[in-house]
Amino acid sequence: MSNVNMIVPLVIYLVLVFAVAVWGKRAAAKPSDTKGFLEEYFLGGRSMGGFVLAMAVITTYTSASSFIGGPGVAYKLGLGWILLAMIQVPTAFLTLGVLGKKFAIVSRKVGAVTITEYLRARYKNELVVVIASLSVLVFFMASMLAQFIGGARLFQTVTGYPYIVGLIIFGITVVIYTTVGGFRAVVVTDTIQGCVMICASVALLWAVVNAGGGMEKIMAVLRETDPALLTPTGPGNAIPKPFILSFWVLVGLAVLGLPQTTQKCLGFRDARSMNNGMIIGTFVVGFLMLTMHLVGALGRAVLPGIEVGDLAVPTITVKLLSPFWAGVFIAGPLAAIMSTVDSMLIISSAAIVKDLYHHHAVKKNLPVTPEKLGRMSLAVTAVIGVIVFLAALRPPSLLVWINLFAFGGLEAVFFWPTVLGLYWKRANATGALLSMVVGCGGFFWLMIGKIQVWGTHQIVPTIVLALVAFILGSYIGKKPDDETLAAFWGGE
Repeated sequence: MSNVNMIVPLVIYLVLVFAVAVWGKRAAAKPSDTKGFLEEYFLGGRSMGGFVLAMAVITTYTSASSFIGGPGVAYKLGLGWILLAMIQVPTAFLTLGVLGKKFAIVSRKVGAVTITEYLRARYKNELVVVIASLSVLVFFMASMLAQFIGGARLFQTVTGYPYIVGLIIFGITVVIYTTVGGFRAVVVTDTIQGCVMICASVALLWAVVNAGGGMEKIMAVLRETDPALLTPTGPGNAIPKPFILSFWVLVGLAVLGLPQTTQKCLGFRDARSMNNGMIIGTFVVGFLMLTMHLVGALGRAVLPGIEVGDLAVPTITVKLLSPFWAGVFIAGPLAAIMSTVDSMLIISSAAIVKDLYHHHAVKKNLPVTPEKLGRMSLAVTAVIGVIVFLAALRPPSLLVWINLFAFGGLEAVFFWPTVLGLYWKRANATGALLSMVVGCGGFFWLMIGKIQVWGTHQIVPTIVLALVAFILGSYIGKKPDDETLAAFWGGE
C-alpha cells in the first residue's frame, strides 16, 4: 500500500507534464513560413519571461547529480562538500550575464535558432558546423543515456518497483512531451519542474532537521562522529585545492560552453526578462544547492552507516518521509533529470533538422515547408529518444565515466568558439576548428589515460590547450570579413 501512495503524486505530476505538452502544441503559433516554424518549435517564438527563463536555465543545468550524487558525497565528506557545491551558484548569472544580451542581439541579427547556427554565422565554415552538430549528437546521447539510467535506478531504489518500470515511465514521458510540445512545452515543464524541485528539497531538509532534533544536536553528533566532517577540506583532506580549482572550471566557468544552457539565451523576450532571469536564477540555484547538500551532510547524523553515497538521499527519503511525501521527493530528482533530457532532445533534433537538413535544402533550392519540417522534427526527436531508451535497457557499467566525459567534452568543444566568437573580433574559423579538435581530442586522451596535471580534473588542462589552439589558429587564419564584423559588432 505504501508503494501505491508513493506513486500517486508521481502519477499526478506526470499527467500534468503531458497536459503541458498538449497545451504547448495548441498554444504554439501556426506560422506559414519555415523560419517561423523553426523559431517556434526550437525557441518557443523567443517569448520567455524572466521567471520562465531562470527556471529553464537552472533546470537544464541541474540534473540527478544535484539531488542524488552531490548530496551523497556530502554525506561522506561533510560540510566541506557543501562549500564546494556552492560554486555552482553563479551559473545562471554567468550564462545570462556573459552570453545573454549580446547572444540574443546577434542571434536575431543573423537569424540563428541554435548554437550551431550562431557558429555558422560567426565563422562561415561548414566544417565547424559539422563538428559542432556531431559533437552535440554524440555527447548529448551519452549524457541522456546516463540521465535515463539514473532516473530509472532512483525510481527502483525508492519505490521497490523493477528498473524497467521506472525506465518506461520516465522514458515515455520525457520523449512524448518533448516530441509533441517542442521548445514551448520544454520551458513550461522546466518551470514546473523547478518548482517541484524546490518543494521536494524543502520537505526533505525539514524532515532531516526534525528527525535529528534540531541543527545544534545534529552538529554535535557530526563533531562526535568525525570532527573533519565540519572542516572545509573534509576527512583525510578529501577536498584539496586543485580539486576546488577543477570544480570552478567544470561546473562554474565552463558551463558557458554547454549548448543546452546557451540555447536558452536565444529564447528570452527582452532585456528586462534577461535581468530578472539572472536574479531569480542565481537565488534558486543557490537555494537548491544549499538545501539538498545540507540534506546529505546532516543526514549522516540522522541515519549513519549508509555505505554507498548515492543511496544516502533515497534511503533518507524512504526512512524519514511518509509514502506520499516520498513520492513528491521522487518527482524532484526525476524533474531535474527530465528537464536536462528534454533540452538535450530538442537541441539534438535541431542539430539534424535545422543545422544540417534545412541548411542543405536551402542551399540546394529544395522545397521545404513548415509541415514537412514539423513532421521531420517530431520524427527525429522521437527516434533519438527511442535510441537512448533502448540503450538504457542494458545499462553500461561505465556510466559515471560516460556522463563526465559528455559534460566535459561539450565544454571542451564549445567553450572558446562560443565565448571568444562573441567578444574577440580576431576569432576566426581556423581558431575555432583547432580549438574544437584540440579540446575534444585532448580531453578524450586525458580521460582515457587518466592523466592529471597538478592534481586537477582533466577539463582544466583541456580548456587551457583549447585556448592556446584557438589563439594560434586565429592569428594563422584569415581575419573575419567585414560582413561578419558588422553583424556581430556593428550598430550596437
